[in-house]
Amino acid sequence: MAGNGGKKPRLVAERRVRAAPTPAKPKRKKAARKSRRASSRRVPLLLRPFFWLFRVLFFVGLRLGVMAAIALALVVGYYAMTMPPAAQLLDARARGSVTMLDRDGQVFAWRGEQFGGQITADTVSPALKNAVVATEDKRFYRHFGLSPRGILSAIRINLREGRGPLSGNGGSTITQQVAKLLCLGVPYDGASGQTEADYEAECRRSTIGRKAKEAVYALALETRYSKDEILTIYLNRAYLGAGARGFEAAAQRYFGKSANAVNAAEGAMLAGLLKAPTRYAPTANLERSQERANLIIGLMQDQGYISAAEAKDARAHPAQLSEAAERRAGGYFADWVMDQGPSFLTRETTEDVIVRTTFDQRIQTAAEQALDHIFETKVKPGSKAQAAIVVMSADGAVRAMVGGRKFTGVAGQFNRAIQAKRQTGSSFKPFVYAAALDLGYGPNDTVVDEPYTIDIPGSGPWSPENYDHRYHGRVTLTEALKHSYNIPAVKISEFVGRENVRNIASQFGIESNLADGPALALGASESTLLEMTGAYAGILNGGSSVAPYGLLELKIKGDDTPIIGQEGGMGERVISEQAARQLIYMMREVVRSGTGTRAGLPDREIAGKTGTTSSYKDAWFLGFSADYVAGVWMGYDDNTPLTGVTGGGLPAEVFQETMRRVHEGIPPKPLPLLEPQPSERVAQEQEQRRPAPQVSGSNGFERALIGVLNEIFGGN
Repeated sequence: MAGNGGKKPRLVAERRVRAAPTPAKPKRKKAARKSRRASSRRVPLLLRPFFWLFRVLFFVGLRLGVMAAIALALVVGYYAMTMPPAAQLLDARARGSVTMLDRDGQVFAWRGEQFGGQITADTVSPALKNAVVATEDKRFYRHFGLSPRGILSAIRINLREGRGPLSGNGGSTITQQVAKLLCLGVPYDGASGQTEADYEAECRRSTIGRKAKEAVYALALETRYSKDEILTIYLNRAYLGAGARGFEAAAQRYFGKSANAVNAAEGAMLAGLLKAPTRYAPTANLERSQERANLIIGLMQDQGYISAAEAKDARAHPAQLSEAAERRAGGYFADWVMDQGPSFLTRETTEDVIVRTTFDQRIQTAAEQALDHIFETKVKPGSKAQAAIVVMSADGAVRAMVGGRKFTGVAGQFNRAIQAKRQTGSSFKPFVYAAALDLGYGPNDTVVDEPYTIDIPGSGPWSPENYDHRYHGRVTLTEALKHSYNIPAVKISEFVGRENVRNIASQFGIESNLADGPALALGASESTLLEMTGAYAGILNGGSSVAPYGLLELKIKGDDTPIIGQEGGMGERVISEQAARQLIYMMREVVRSGTGTRAGLPDREIAGKTGTTSSYKDAWFLGFSADYVAGVWMGYDDNTPLTGVTGGGLPAEVFQETMRRVHEGIPPKPLPLLEPQPSERVAQEQEQRRPAPQVSGSNGFERALIGVLNEIFGGN
């Protein structure tokens, strides 16, 4: 070939440039070890032990933390899996409620724990829902069940105020409060022997261990339920005072409306009860409850739930109690009715019970206002004297009951109308005269009011005296009763027989132990106002016994068939109708021209009897119109003698004021009385008495009465 001399070219491979070897990536472990060695070389020699200790603790703590988180997740998951549907957790009560209706079917009182029905966070009034969140947990919809910021803030406040870190403010979220309300899922078991109070005290404990359990349970609640479901449980289970469990019951109890319909002012008042239900209950102190509500309204405004104008309007129109809640009428009456029914359906009921009663709210108000009026106008300010009033129909249906001058709204207060047994004084005398009338004597028959002495075995001679310390000679039975002479009453009791008088009083309904001695006729025995009023009702209805009653019908809520029913309290006949009507005439004269004139009404007939004990510790007036029977007692709880008070004074005025108000709008009716007519027998007996010697303990009336008894019982 040209250019190479014909020689073949040398075969020489192209020179290749060897690429630089790619450096191997260092292994992570070796790099980490080198880094640690480098770091350790940078740590001063003296600090190296502490550095190593920190590293060990860090890695141990990290592993323990992971293990704890896994354990917590397992516990939370277990709790969440065992929780029932939210709807099953809404009614927190271990006991039921008793709702009482008056004679017109209107609610006037509640007892037990009232549950108004289930409400939800979706259907409840937005004003109420916002008030609860603003008051109890403003970050409720943003946290996971716990609020570390709230807990730290609460601890700081408690320590600053000198309390323990867990005493006072708890910093609990609504979810934590629900955990406490659910008692960590442990229901109350009455069979365990633990009382409900002990169970609730256990649920409310605030130890560190208990708080830790609540925190875990709160996380489980957040896992199992939605926020609105948790809030729904809270709205239904929270206790809000006056026996109201849940906001629906509280709204009905205080405002007479559903929790779905409350306005901002009412919602704020209800939310304010969560802090201290008993203290802030509007039935206990409405003004204090309204002040608390104003604070809640401010929180709602600050958190943007209501505008400034809405807040101003809510403060200008504060929540007011419903008419029934404001009156709190029938407190003493309601306590009495609770005792009338079987305990398993009233005081210890596990069901919701509806009780229809004889109660009349108009008459109750009349009695309360009458008592207030007399004490404001006729009694010295600051007096500790007490009084009680009972009003009933002739068949024993109790329409009103005032057991004392003030009722604070707390069930179980001392009820002087049914619990105070006091000496009856001269108010007992109608039963003495009832015995004589039933034996055939009339209002115009006579007895001699004169010095009289009885020898009591074991005690010696006893000589009764009249209130005015005078003797009035021969008087009719009517005159003796209307002026309340003691000596004629004792004489009649002795000669008709104390046992006869005792039996008649007992059959009329006076169940207390009656005195055995001659002082029986003067009211030495003790009785309650309810018993005495019921006995007088027996006189009005024609001489038949009466059992005072207040319960008409009892049934389980939702059922139409009553479990218990009652139509009336009439019992067996005690004295003849004629004797009863004659006695009514005599008692009318007491009010017309005797010791009870202050009890009279200008537009209708009133019959009654005064009563004052010998030591002036008790003063009574009991009487009736054709429509109603009423009894009034006055005295001191500690038995201090009354000053210047007799049955014909203040008690008669309280009676008159009460009956005047009770009968407003009721047409007057005549009393069922029988006016006496002079008889030939009476004239003959009076003629026979004239020459009779007047020896202490013996006169014509007595001989004639003994003769009648001998004819009846076969005596000599």
